[in-house]
Amino acid sequence: MSSANYTTKSTPTMQETIFYKICKVLLVSGLVLFVIFLFFFKDPSCPSSSFFSISPKFAKLTTTNNFPSNSSNNDESSPLNLSHLAFGLQGSERTYHHRKHYLESWWRPNITRGYVYLDTAPTGDLLPWSEKSPPYRVNDDLSKLLEEIRPRSPLMPRMVHGILELFREEKQGLRWLIMGDDDTLFFVDNLVDVLSKFDHRKYYYIGYPSETVMSNYWFNFNQAFGGGGIILSYALAKALVKDMDRCLRTYSNLSADLMTMACLADIGVNLTPHKGVHQTDLRGDLSGFLSSHPKELVLSLHHLDVLVPFFPKLDRSESARHLMKAGNIDQSRLFQQTICYHRQKKWSFSIAWGYSAHIYENVLRRSWLVNPIETFQPFAKNARPPHFMFQTRRPFGDPCEAPHVFFLETIEKNSLGNEIITVYNRSGPRGLPACAATGNNSAEYVSTIRVISPAIKRTEIDRCECCDVLGLEDTGIAEVKFRECMEDEIMA
Repeated sequence: MSSANYTTKSTPTMQETIFYKICKVLLVSGLVLFVIFLFFFKDPSCPSSSFFSISPKFAKLTTTNNFPSNSSNNDESSPLNLSHLAFGLQGSERTYHHRKHYLESWWRPNITRGYVYLDTAPTGDLLPWSEKSPPYRVNDDLSKLLEEIRPRSPLMPRMVHGILELFREEKQGLRWLIMGDDDTLFFVDNLVDVLSKFDHRKYYYIGYPSETVMSNYWFNFNQAFGGGGIILSYALAKALVKDMDRCLRTYSNLSADLMTMACLADIGVNLTPHKGVHQTDLRGDLSGFLSSHPKELVLSLHHLDVLVPFFPKLDRSESARHLMKAGNIDQSRLFQQTICYHRQKKWSFSIAWGYSAHIYENVLRRSWLVNPIETFQPFAKNARPPHFMFQTRRPFGDPCEAPHVFFLETIEKNSLGNEIITVYNRSGPRGLPACAATGNNSAEYVSTIRVISPAIKRTEIDRCECCDVLGLEDTGIAEVKFRECMEDEIMA
């Protein structure tokens, strides 16, 4: 007789029964909490599937304003790059016909974010719109608001309201909002390097007052002038946008830049100044100022229309493009002043990298050479001194103090790619005799200065670079090489 296998069914113990019941309760409770979370706590800025989509009735409970949190943007801990910056460039249809070349000299199509804002739609030779230009937008129609508040000038609220218009369109992934004009040059690599030292999640208002006493007296010594650039962190821009209606109504009698400062002061924020932001309330020849630039990364230059072209043989548009040849290779050194000496000749060399070079037929101390030569005039005509917010040197005809002037001609990297060669050619004859006090060693025969610098970005500029004069050829070529200063080196 064959045997059969039987399976014996056991009865669960009391402990197992209790365990199963607890698991069931936890599972049901978890599902209930998950559904509640989906319906009531979902971040409206996050994408959702159609299955878990929220009805409009519940969506209203999760939204407090039209500008959602930046939490859904790129990783907040990632290093700052140009895609985190957005530019709002205020212009007009009338002026942009001849100013577009300024913006096109520094704008990087499909890389730089932002818009040029016009008062009316473009016409004439602006169409079709150039791909080299920033995209354009026509400013919002504020006619009803202007009729209510009756501002001193309709242009002022329009410019401040531009902050809202830019934020509204470019808030996604935004960390810094930068306002300027259509005749402003921005140096975007330097902006990234400077702003990377600040936390965009905190409230920052960055810029600089005017270079002239009178402009600051007329407006405010503690405001950022908008032509040079008004830089707002994401957190502060968001706060200002929320307060925009009250801001425009309360301060309608002020200028745009002063209105912005006043509204930000009401939020509790003061200006963080940066000397690389240049309103450039100056007229005429800016070369004396740029050749002794402050020891800060240059961030902007404004008012190109009232300045002599940066380079004597070029017009304004060509000068902007020529300057950006150096700016596109190494903005960290642009305009940075480096000084060294040729002891045998008793000459001083002053190099404003990427722009100009000076030779003085005398050994002049750095504390003197860092003061700009007053080749320029204040923006306001017939203004009484003091004119400027910085010390200057007067362009006296003293052959021991007047420089031989050279301007950037070419720039390139060497074959190894580890050095940058900038060449500066003489602007013209100095028109003065040699300096008798140092032995009549005239530098008039020097026609070219060749400068060698490391192909390494230099963003930490707590101390300037040093340099050596490597040689003076009979052919009229001087060669200078940049290097880091030694620990105990004294430039004298």
